[in-house]
Amino acid sequence: MLPLPIKQRVRESFGRAATSYDSAAIVQRRVCERLLAEFKPVAQGPQRILDAGCGTGYGARLLRGRWPETRLTGVDFAPAMLDLARHHSHANCAADIEALPFADSAFDLWWSSLSIQWCDAGRVFAEAARVLAPGGQLAVSSLGPETFVELRQAFSGVDRHRHTLEFSNPDHLAGALAQAGFKNIRLIRETHAVYYPDLKTLLRAVKAIGAQNVGEGGRSGMMGRIAWQRVETAYEHFREKDGLPASYDVILIYANQ
Repeated sequence: MLPLPIKQRVRESFGRAATSYDSAAIVQRRVCERLLAEFKPVAQGPQRILDAGCGTGYGARLLRGRWPETRLTGVDFAPAMLDLARHHSHANCAADIEALPFADSAFDLWWSSLSIQWCDAGRVFAEAARVLAPGGQLAVSSLGPETFVELRQAFSGVDRHRHTLEFSNPDHLAGALAQAGFKNIRLIRETHAVYYPDLKTLLRAVKAIGAQNVGEGGRSGMMGRIAWQRVETAYEHFREKDGLPASYDVILIYANQ
C-alpha cells in the first residue's frame, strides 16, 4: 500500500485534474477501448460490474453501451472525479480500491482501467477476489516500467532526481493475481504513444491527467534554464514526423475467479 501522505497527494492530484482530465486523456480512452475489445465474457455477460478507479466515467459509458441491462457501480478515491462520473453508473462510491466497502461475491466483473498502478497490486487483487462471485471475471489495464521511457532517458545525466514514475512489470502483476487465487491469467502488452509539438506541451498534458510528478521528480525548486535546455535537446532525438512522443507501456490483464 502507498504510504498515506503519498496516497493523499495522488488523491489530491487527481481531484485537481478532474476538469482537465477528459480533454487530455487520449491514451486513457484508447486503452479503455482496447481493454473492452480484448475482453471475453462468459455466458450472457456480466450482470453486476464494479468499475474500480472509475475516474470521470469513460469506462462506464463503454460498459453500459456493451451491456445496457447490467448494474454498474463506480468507485474512485477522488470525489471530484466521481462528481463527473455520477451520470454513467447506477451507484458511485468514494473509496480506496485496496479496501472496498462491499460484501463478498457482490460482482460478476471487476473492471479497472489505468488505476491499479497507483496501488499495491497484491492488496487490490485480494480485494477483487473477495468481491467477485464464484466464476467472476477480472479485466484490468495498467502501466508497465517502460512508460515515459523518452522522459527517463532525456532527464538521465541532467541531475540525480528521478523524473518518471515506477510501475510494475507484467511478471509481478501475474504473480500478484495468482497469489490472490485467480486463474486463466492472460496478459497482453502494448505500446501506445501520444505526440506533442514540444516538451512543455507534453508535460502540461501529463499534468492534466493527474500525473503531477512526471518531469518534476521531487525537486524542491524549478529546474535551471541550462539544465532544461539540455533536457529539451535530449528529447529532440526522439522526435518523429508527428512530434515528440510520450510512450505508455500498457498491460491488459484478464483472469477468472
